[in-house]
Amino acid sequence: MLTKIREKSQGAFAGVILTVICVPFVLWGINNYINDGQESPIASVGKKDFYQRDVNKAYEKYQQSLGGLAVDESNIKAQALSKLIKDEVLLQYVHQKGLTITDDTIRNFVYSLPYFQTDGKFDEAKYKQLLSSQRMISTEFVTQIRNALVMEQFQQSILNSSFATPYDIERVFKIQNQQRDVEYVTIPVITSSEIPSDDKINVYYQAHQTQYQLSEQMSVEYIELTLEDLAKTIEVTDEKVKAFYEEQQAQYSTPERRKISHILFEINDKQDEKTALEKANKAKVDLSSKDFTVLAKELSDDKLTGKEGGDLGLFSAGVMEKDFDAAATSLKQGEISMPVKSQFGYHLIKVTELTPAETKPFTSVKTEVTKAYQKAQAEDLFYQQGESLTEISYQNSDNLQVAANQLHLTIKKTGLFTKTQGDGIAADEKIRGVAFTDEVLQGANSTPIEASNDRLVVLRLLEHKAAENKPLADVKMDVIKAVQVEQAQQKVIETAATMKAKLLAGENLAKIAADYKLPVQKEIGLTRMKKDFNVMLNEAIFKASKPIADKATIFTVALPSHEQVIVSLSKVQDGVVTDEDKKRMELAKKNIAKAIGDSEFNALINTLESKADVEINMPPTTQSQ
Repeated sequence: MLTKIREKSQGAFAGVILTVICVPFVLWGINNYINDGQESPIASVGKKDFYQRDVNKAYEKYQQSLGGLAVDESNIKAQALSKLIKDEVLLQYVHQKGLTITDDTIRNFVYSLPYFQTDGKFDEAKYKQLLSSQRMISTEFVTQIRNALVMEQFQQSILNSSFATPYDIERVFKIQNQQRDVEYVTIPVITSSEIPSDDKINVYYQAHQTQYQLSEQMSVEYIELTLEDLAKTIEVTDEKVKAFYEEQQAQYSTPERRKISHILFEINDKQDEKTALEKANKAKVDLSSKDFTVLAKELSDDKLTGKEGGDLGLFSAGVMEKDFDAAATSLKQGEISMPVKSQFGYHLIKVTELTPAETKPFTSVKTEVTKAYQKAQAEDLFYQQGESLTEISYQNSDNLQVAANQLHLTIKKTGLFTKTQGDGIAADEKIRGVAFTDEVLQGANSTPIEASNDRLVVLRLLEHKAAENKPLADVKMDVIKAVQVEQAQQKVIETAATMKAKLLAGENLAKIAADYKLPVQKEIGLTRMKKDFNVMLNEAIFKASKPIADKATIFTVALPSHEQVIVSLSKVQDGVVTDEDKKRMELAKKNIAKAIGDSEFNALINTLESKADVEINMPPTTQSQ
């Protein structure tokens, strides 16, 4: 079950696990669930309260996951709150049912997480560093893990119990393989070159001012803590660096490279050991005058390598038996062994390439070793100062100077940048995403941003410029083009409505199309997967209702290009289950069962939420639009 939980953490509350098991300084850390007694909750589920900061942190997480894409902040915040509420409703339900997770399961789960591991083993120091950076005690962390896992386990119990009947599967394939006959006319968008009146230009400009804006801009001051800078402060001596070099010598060494070939004389039912040895000894003598590659092709019972002159490639000690390894390791380049016995038979072994192992002398890599030593020594200091940076910048959220002074950091500044573009540190999407959050815009220090594995950044607002409308005079030509396009698009809509009305009134599609000098296109036996056919149009055709009493179904499809398509659907023929479909039955069964399970789980969550004591006090600007 533990493995399944890790593999299937994609449900309604999988984000809870990812939230709890996070890297230091990320979004859900500092004081996330602490009520300071002054802030009113914006939502409650039973006795559990959620505050504006909870929604803000969730929003930041969503925003970063969108990779800098422009989003509707109020809508995303509403989604974040909805997620928090659904998770809490489910958590209270599973607790009410008495469901739980054993301590051993939690321990094994945490121990298995790569983030807490060093060289594949659980690292308690990393575990403690995370708790410290998140302002959490161990019991609190374990409780959150327990809650996340028990919810995941409950979801899986529903998903895993869902199943699809043979009827369900056959019905899906019949729908999937359905064929439809249609005629359709595409009405193109033809933009006029006629200049619109000043009144129309002004009306359009006033209605679409947001399209003609200088983007919102800001600049920040910031401090950054880097492992590289800390490494430079580590004092070194020749003795310490030399000792580090000895410990890490493998990093500065090139292992021996040895390629070998062989000729095998098998011991089997057709050839006993004595015969195999005699052949090997004879071949050894023959090799004094014959080429090894030629003889391997002629004599080797290993036909696969024999065709390549007996080439076994690079030799790795320990792969073959002890005697084989010993012979292959001891030979010099070009030397051929005496017959060596293995479980397969007798081998003649030749070393065809040999590059001795080499260790770079300390003097030649001293500079490189010194930097590596300083970096290794600075790692603990980096984590310690990272924790201090988190604490100081949070406790002194109205300035960066205190943190800069105590940690000996320099306050730097950026130029103006937008949500989508910036220079220097603002070229990083992650930095821009945090910079434009409410937390920073309202004047507080940002939470430390893990810009990379060895770099932490704290931002503070320096200057903010709201989006500003460009004067009409500056954008008049753009507005004229936009009005022309809008008029052309509106004309297409009106034409489509007129043509559809005539078609519904009984007129012939071919005649109507001819009146507008447009071609009629036909598709007989159209399938859902037809190549080189407009995907959106295909989807609309297969969503349309079936013709009734031989009366075609008439409908209009608006394409992203703003073209309008008048469609006449005349025939629908159910598909059949093909031999190829039968091969995919098992996979289809699983996918359909999963879809059914997802639907059942979502329905359950919605039912639980409707019955739960949920109260929302969010301001209108933060709720879904």
